[in-house]
Amino acid sequence: MSKSLKRVTAALVNAGVDAEILNLDEGTRTAKAAAEAAGCEVDQIAKSIVFVGQSSGEAILFVTAGGNQVDSNLATAVAGEDMGKADAALIRSQTGFAIGGVSPVGHINPIRAFFDPTLLTFTEVWAAAGTPNHIFKIDPATLMEIAGAEIAEFVAPEP
Repeated sequence: MSKSLKRVTAALVNAGVDAEILNLDEGTRTAKAAAEAAGCEVDQIAKSIVFVGQSSGEAILFVTAGGNQVDSNLATAVAGEDMGKADAALIRSQTGFAIGGVSPVGHINPIRAFFDPTLLTFTEVWAAAGTPNHIFKIDPATLMEIAGAEIAEFVAPEP
C-alpha cells in the first residue's frame, strides 16, 4: 500500500469513517473514468482541484462535482486572493499527493479547502484516495467535514 493511500485510509479511520476503497486498474485520472468505474454519475465524483494563492504562495483546495469546472474569478473571490495554477511540486510538497490522486483528506499539511454545494445533493460521492487508481465512497457532508472545507460558490456557470 502506498504512503498516500495509507494517509487517506488513516484519515478516514481517525474520522470514524468506514469507507469502501476501490482499486481500479484503469485509473481515475478523469471524473468520467472514475464515474464509469464506480458506476455513478459524473457529478458524484468529488474532484480535488488545487490552485496556488498568489499572495500567500499556499495551495488552496477546491472540491467540486465531477461535471463542474472551477471559475478562477469566483475562486479568487472565495479565497480572498488571486489564484494561480499550482504546479506538481507545490501540490506534492503541500498535500503529499501527486496530480491525479489528490485526495480531499489525508494531506501532510493543513490546507484551506472549499466545497461545491452540488456534491451535497447526493447521498454518496466518490473521491480520490491518494493515488490515480484508488477512490473511496463517502457521504458528502462527512467528506466536507473531515476535509475541513467550507461551502462556497466557485463553479463556472453552464455555457
